[in-house]
Amino acid sequence: MSEHFAYPVGLRLSGRRVVVLGAGQVAQRRLPALIAAGADILLISPSATASVEAMAEAGEVRWERRRYRDGDFEGAWYVLITTDDPEANAAASAEAEARRIWCVRSDDAQAASAWTPATGRSEGVTVAVLTGEDPRRSAAVRDAVVEGLRDGTLAAPRHRARGPHVALVGGGPGDPDLITVRGRRLLAEADVVVADRLGPRDLLDELPPHVEVIDAAKIPYGRFMAQEAINNALIEHAKAGKSVVRLKGGDPFVFGRGMEEAEALAAAGIPCTVVPGISSSISVPGAAGIPVTHRGVAHEFTVVSGHVAPDDPSSLVDWAALARLRGTLVLLMAVEKIGAIAATLVAHGRAADTPVAVVQEGTTPGQRRVDATLATVGERAAAEGIRPPAVVVIGDVVALSSRDHG
Repeated sequence: MSEHFAYPVGLRLSGRRVVVLGAGQVAQRRLPALIAAGADILLISPSATASVEAMAEAGEVRWERRRYRDGDFEGAWYVLITTDDPEANAAASAEAEARRIWCVRSDDAQAASAWTPATGRSEGVTVAVLTGEDPRRSAAVRDAVVEGLRDGTLAAPRHRARGPHVALVGGGPGDPDLITVRGRRLLAEADVVVADRLGPRDLLDELPPHVEVIDAAKIPYGRFMAQEAINNALIEHAKAGKSVVRLKGGDPFVFGRGMEEAEALAAAGIPCTVVPGISSSISVPGAAGIPVTHRGVAHEFTVVSGHVAPDDPSSLVDWAALARLRGTLVLLMAVEKIGAIAATLVAHGRAADTPVAVVQEGTTPGQRRVDATLATVGERAAAEGIRPPAVVVIGDVVALSSRDHG
């Protein structure tokens, strides 16, 4: 007789009775998906793992602390047998067969009427893989497909039914590997990408030829301010039915003006998705071997924009208060003003010999680090030709890093 393959089908179990026998490791792995499917779950087992017991205590499953009895499958649509008692498993399987209820057995797949596929999910897509007697291969194939969908390497174009939409994507500090999985996937699905100079430029080379890449710094804006022109470009392309990604360096909401763009889109009636990114305020010091906190050295860190000089009336920073802090200060956009900032911190009480590190082009092949103190950082940065983008780290963690990594 020729081999028969399993017939794949998606069960809609919301509100329908599912009976699970056994509450060990197998049940612990299977229950979350059944719960997510909205099934009415009856769990029958004398004991349970701590995780399964927590599900019962949370009301996600109804647990009867006993062994299987004939008749337990009355009204069930689906049965999962996971106990280590072969006789009970065989009896339960026979009841399921007699009642014509699809039944999965963890101890004997061939004796079951249904198999559980290796399942994964990515943005509304469920991937289920069956390879018969080779569950490890099923899991490997599942992982490869889901990872491809998530990072965009597996092309799966959408037939979009939704209206205008923009994704504000944080691209991270510069290394293309440091964008989030979701951000990379949205890039792979984009028709138009409006990119910042400080975004991960290498990712743009991976985009398909049909994708229109717009350099945000070169958008003609005439009588508009540059940010208004960017907002208008996002709105116009979204209204034209394009899938639009605004690719920003770091995180969209950390000195990235992301909220201004979100507000402009909202005013135009265009929904947007915000995809957080790895901020350079943490990642760049880390890439240079500097922990922004360390036990016994710094219990807090503060991130400050340094694009406005301390004596500028438009500055919103309380530099005197920052000077009194004992933890780490991380300055972004501070290359031009670092001398004045350092002098202000010293004037308000921060020790002149406080260690400082300036990390230029962090996480990229061009990364370099210059060490100094508050007393010398202005001169050192100028002498070394430091230019943006650079992150300035002030505090004792810099000396710790120099000791351990220098």
